[in-house]
Amino acid sequence: MIKELSDLGKKLRSQKADDEWVHDALKDEVISLVLTIKSDGSFSSLQPIERKKTTAEAVQRTSGKGARLLIDNSGYVLGVFDPESTAFKKKAKEKGELKAKEIFIKDVSNKNKLFIERLDDLKDLDELNPVIRFYSDNKKQGIDLVDQDYFTKHISKKDRSGNIAILVSGRDQYVHEYAKVYEKIIELYDKRQNKYLSDDEISCSVCSNKNFPIGDFTHFPIKGVPGDKEPAGGRKLVSYNDTAFESYALKGNENSSICTNCAKTYVEGMNWLLNDGTRMPNKKGKEDVVYSHRWPRKRSQSYSSDTAIVFWTREKTDLPEIDQLEAPNPDDVNKLLESVSSGKEQNSRYLEADQFYSCALSGVAARIAVRDWIESSLFDFRKSIARWFKDIAIMEYDSKIKTLTIKYCGLYNLARSSQNVTNDKDVSLSRTAAYLWDAAIKQTAPPLWLLTRVLQRARMDEYGVTAERASLIKLILNRNNKGGGFMVAEKIEDGFKPVAYVCGQIFAKLESIQYAALGDRNAGIRERYFTYAMTSPGAAFGRLFNLHSKHFTKLKNEKPGLAINMDKELQELCKDVDIKNFPATFSLEEQGQFAIGYYHQRQKQFNTSEKN
Repeated sequence: MIKELSDLGKKLRSQKADDEWVHDALKDEVISLVLTIKSDGSFSSLQPIERKKTTAEAVQRTSGKGARLLIDNSGYVLGVFDPESTAFKKKAKEKGELKAKEIFIKDVSNKNKLFIERLDDLKDLDELNPVIRFYSDNKKQGIDLVDQDYFTKHISKKDRSGNIAILVSGRDQYVHEYAKVYEKIIELYDKRQNKYLSDDEISCSVCSNKNFPIGDFTHFPIKGVPGDKEPAGGRKLVSYNDTAFESYALKGNENSSICTNCAKTYVEGMNWLLNDGTRMPNKKGKEDVVYSHRWPRKRSQSYSSDTAIVFWTREKTDLPEIDQLEAPNPDDVNKLLESVSSGKEQNSRYLEADQFYSCALSGVAARIAVRDWIESSLFDFRKSIARWFKDIAIMEYDSKIKTLTIKYCGLYNLARSSQNVTNDKDVSLSRTAAYLWDAAIKQTAPPLWLLTRVLQRARMDEYGVTAERASLIKLILNRNNKGGGFMVAEKIEDGFKPVAYVCGQIFAKLESIQYAALGDRNAGIRERYFTYAMTSPGAAFGRLFNLHSKHFTKLKNEKPGLAINMDKELQELCKDVDIKNFPATFSLEEQGQFAIGYYHQRQKQFNTSEKN
């Protein structure tokens, strides 16, 4: 996975124009505050600005430590902390306000010391003399005056949490953007790289080369992975914070054997997938080509705060099938099914050569958990999507055109059908979506616990067995049917039907007879007996047939013709079971069959009643 992400990151780099190229020693940062100082090093002002990107030194921090040259947050630049910050308030609850204040003052003092010490790397640059004076020679008129402005009302809590850039009065560039500063940063970076490289004989486990060093350096964070509260800098995919994870006398990230170049490019690739990319930048100025996506499409559409899925292709290939997973169009789905089933796939050689990649990610504290990784040819990907639609296809009565039509449900709606409809942020919703994504791409069988969830919702929810729930039940039952035998179809078909399936049909017919006799009821037999009949048919159907005799008598007196027809249909269904010896209980799979039988019979009855 890391190799493919690294290759993606390298492709992103290769497509950038020359003037957009950023050296590995540098990275984009966002500024929210500007500290202006005079040429003598005295303090001038501290002002918020509209957030803007800038290029600064790339710092790899361990446990939040690691000062960046000339630009950083308030702890490093000013040696102050914000008592209104979430981190401080949390610590104050744990340790008490006085103890928390003591801890934070010590922390920012150490950070500010590191920040000032880093200036020694630039002491030979005359352009930075005002900064040196601000922190040392003119301290009383410099750094000591900043605190007063830092906590004034015109600086918001959000701005105080961002990076601070330093500006010398009369200059139009921030000090960290001076050309000589960039040159010095790159020089220091290359010097460190060469030192590590000279001491290193290990090949990179990702690219297999020795062109870049491997060492105990901190990998850059990835931003935008959902989960519990995301740290300010993001989360890390590869990190070692305990000796228990180390072996063979290797320290920290030496254990991963990933070179500095691959470590940076895989992060760039993942950050692009999560935050920026649906289109690959084009160096030649041609129209961009669709290349990859985050799923769900919009970050605001996340199924919960728990899981996100990203996918991409090796080549710059559009994937309309992904859109079909979310919002199926019957015509487009049928074209895909025909294309795959015919064996005459257009550009099949091209599809076979191209690769599809996907991973599901969740944030756990400061780390990223990879919940799933998928790699397949684009040809196999299309075959899998085609099978997915065959497996979830279900017939539904369309009241507008008054006939049964085939329905393909969107993946999100399938996942949601097994959840409490009042809670879209339930963590299990995203997990369910991830399982279904895996089933769609890899042709795997969804877990049977999902059948338990969807049946529970069908029993408890006022809408009962909807098309989405029937579709999901059909998918689960068929893909978990390892022994062959009965396979659930899109609609009622002739031939063998299990007892549980027929019992579901009988229940639907008894419900329709009650409705014909009594009309709409606040609590009919579905509301009162559906769960009972699905789990304990032996006890439930005795009561149901006793009720039926009363409903049938009333219907026969008022609508004899209808009563006779409905009774014939009921008797026809009862031929397939021993109505005097219903099974005592149904297993989980049989409960699913019961629900499908109920759904199929209901849709058939809707269709028949309209035709009559």
